[in-house]
Formats: sequence, C-alpha cells, structure tokens
Amino acid sequence: MAPSTEFDVEKIGQSLAGTARTWRNKLDQRLRPLGLSQSKWTALVHLATAETTPTQRELAALVGIEEPTLAGILDRLQSDGWIERKESATDRRCKTVHLSRDAKPVIEKIYSTARELRHELIADIPSDDLQICMAVLARIRERAEIVSTNAPGGGPTAKRNGKNKARVPPPEGE
Repeated sequence: MAPSTEFDVEKIGQSLAGTARTWRNKLDQRLRPLGLSQSKWTALVHLATAETTPTQRELAALVGIEEPTLAGILDRLQSDGWIERKESATDRRCKTVHLSRDAKPVIEKIYSTARELRHELIADIPSDDLQICMAVLARIRERAEIVSTNAPGGGPTAKRNGKNKARVPPPEGE
C-alpha cells in the first residue's frame, strides 16, 4: 500500500494546541530567569494590552482563569512591585488592577524576548507561507468563536467564562 499524501485533518487541533503549548513553554523558559512564571507574564501582558483598567474579575476572564487562581497570581505580582490593586471608582465591591511604574521595563523585556523567539522560530519560513498560515488560522478562529445554535447549550454568540468577551492576544512572540 502506497503512503497517503492526503492531509490528515484529524490532527489539526492537536497540532495547533501542541504548537501553541510548545511556543508558550519556550517563552516561559526564557522569561523564568526574570522571576516570571507563565501565569505572571500572561497576566502582565493582558494588563498591558487591556483597553481599559480591568477589575480583578475582568482580568480573570481575559486571562481565562478563575478569580481565586488570579488572586494568588496578583498577590505575587504585587509583592514583586509590578502591579497595584485599587478600589474601583464606580463599584466599591471590587478592585481594579493597575501596572506599576516598575512594570514598564519588565513588560518591555517580555515583548523583546517574545519578539526574539518569534524571529528564531519563523526565520526560514517563506513570507508567503506565513501569510497563508495567518489567513487560515484567522478563519479557523472566527469559526471557533461562533457557537452553533444547533450545538448542545449553544447560542448565537461565543462565550468565554460565561461572558461575551474576546480574549486579549498574548505577546506577539507567541
């Protein structure tokens, strides 16, 4: 029997997830000497890219984790001097999360490290291939964000952590 030249579509999800996980782990290894775990640098990047100052609850939704998990991460980030939590001006029941002045050089290092890694990983891939890859990934993501009304528990909008919110992208190096 001749080997199949057909693309094995059954492995695409596994390939996407594996690539993202490996890329994230490589970035994590490079940021670890700065005292940054994946959970810390992910939270910092989401704070740096947020359009408005998020509450702890909103930040947990952006990061895609539960609030109690985020609280521990924020405790460590605050202890490191990289964030501040303040009473919300509009709702005294919650706190907003702010980057401190000390976070700026750390954020810049996260982005420069991510940029270096990205350049290493895609260095020999032709630009045309990367453009096709990005277009295909965008189409897959668009479809994945739409929950079919025919699916069990589905509805007309995509939901993340029970909210109709889009996730803020990770640093460009990911």
